[in-house]
Amino acid sequence: MTVLTDLGVAALRDGFRAGEFSAREVAEAFNAAVAAGKALNAFIVETPDHALAAAERADADRAAGALKPLSGVPIGMKDLFCTRGVQTTAASHILEGFRPEYESTVSARLWAAGAGMLGKLNMDQFAMGSSNETSAFGSVLSPWRRSDGGNAPLAPGGSSGGTSAAIAARLCPAATGTDTGGSIRQPAAFTGIAGIKPTYGRCSRWGIVAFASSLDQAGPMARDVRDCAIMLEAMAGFDPKDATSLNLPVPSWEAHLSPDLKGKRIGIPREYRVDGMPGEIDALWEQGIGWLKDAGAQIVDVSLPHTRFALPAYYIVAPAEASSNLARYDGVRYGLRELPEGAGLQDMYAATRAAGFGAEVKRRILIGTYVLSAGFYDAYYTQAQKVRALIARDFDQAWNSCDLLLTPTAPSAAFALGEKSADPLAMYLNDVFTVPSSLAGLPAMSVPAGLDGQGLPLGLQIIGKALDEQGVLDAGLAIEARAGFSARPERWW
Repeated sequence: MTVLTDLGVAALRDGFRAGEFSAREVAEAFNAAVAAGKALNAFIVETPDHALAAAERADADRAAGALKPLSGVPIGMKDLFCTRGVQTTAASHILEGFRPEYESTVSARLWAAGAGMLGKLNMDQFAMGSSNETSAFGSVLSPWRRSDGGNAPLAPGGSSGGTSAAIAARLCPAATGTDTGGSIRQPAAFTGIAGIKPTYGRCSRWGIVAFASSLDQAGPMARDVRDCAIMLEAMAGFDPKDATSLNLPVPSWEAHLSPDLKGKRIGIPREYRVDGMPGEIDALWEQGIGWLKDAGAQIVDVSLPHTRFALPAYYIVAPAEASSNLARYDGVRYGLRELPEGAGLQDMYAATRAAGFGAEVKRRILIGTYVLSAGFYDAYYTQAQKVRALIARDFDQAWNSCDLLLTPTAPSAAFALGEKSADPLAMYLNDVFTVPSSLAGLPAMSVPAGLDGQGLPLGLQIIGKALDEQGVLDAGLAIEARAGFSARPERWW
């Protein structure tokens, strides 16, 4: 008998349409999995009733011959997406208890496509972090453990760590993520799943709690490349409520998926061979190059000379935008309000923000406020924007000699919780391979490609030209087919 929670989006969709099971059976199976997986702390809020209500509609639609693209498929929703009547906190105490009166565009599109919601997924607070340790609701635990018998709890990556952990643990078949500097791709690599950050503007940002507005982009995370393509088709599209939304038709990415890369040129950026990178990641990268050659691609060496400036530029631009975006949380309009007896307005602001924001959020607000302040704006923020333009130009020039780029996703496998939290610089280095494409607004995807010596997942990243999600997905499919990655965490939770 098929275990329903072992099925991904495509298998659930197709099995439901074929009458192999009901949508209610699927929703009940995943609701039970979510309830049984509480030890992972992947969900902040569970919404079994939402999943069951969507399942009832799906069963009725099937009987009426009016199926939708995601009928019968329940999913998870990162707690950065506003959901009408359901608590949305961005994993921060300052928004605890906030229940929006509106729905984000991305979540509304997924519900319109027939999906149901299993719950709101835990994350790094305001999407600031690489390990899911900054959440006000506690750290998410990766379902993976090292094969050496050690029981150290591992990070699921961040900020979309609840999403990655839930998918890897079979608590949901797919879920939404957001990516500012790698927050879809790095956690996907850490937990052995697939995740794609589309071109900036492909998915509406309306109704998504903002971190860095010129970088934030929603995308799907799922078991495999095909499931990501299905999800992305439902999530993407023009939104007049978002001024950065691209007014372009949504391609049929799933229908056009092909692992045949004949005629494609894959660039290998020499600057991504960083000092101190583990040999097994370099070996996996070489293996990936071989797989793409086998798929018919031509491999070319390329240079992205300003790559080494990407992280410093990102950690000026992103905190600057965060400082501006998070100024709205002041205790006046919604969310937490701390009002000490006899306090004035300024005292209330200070008390509310001190109590509501976590240490990492405060750190980034302080950095952002500093680089935007008089006397430092030109020295830091303006210079960082110039570097960002040079990084984008590097990619533009690379496309003269290649169609896609292949790199590692992260410089290591998952690390233990607490291992890097005391050293912010060491934590920020987790984004060294993912930040450049974010600064340039390019589509990029991580696919699971192998295991390290401790039995932990490693991912490879494909970066494409703007709007070439199809090329990125196709290359991901080619790697997926040849890697044959089927490892899954042994259940301990």
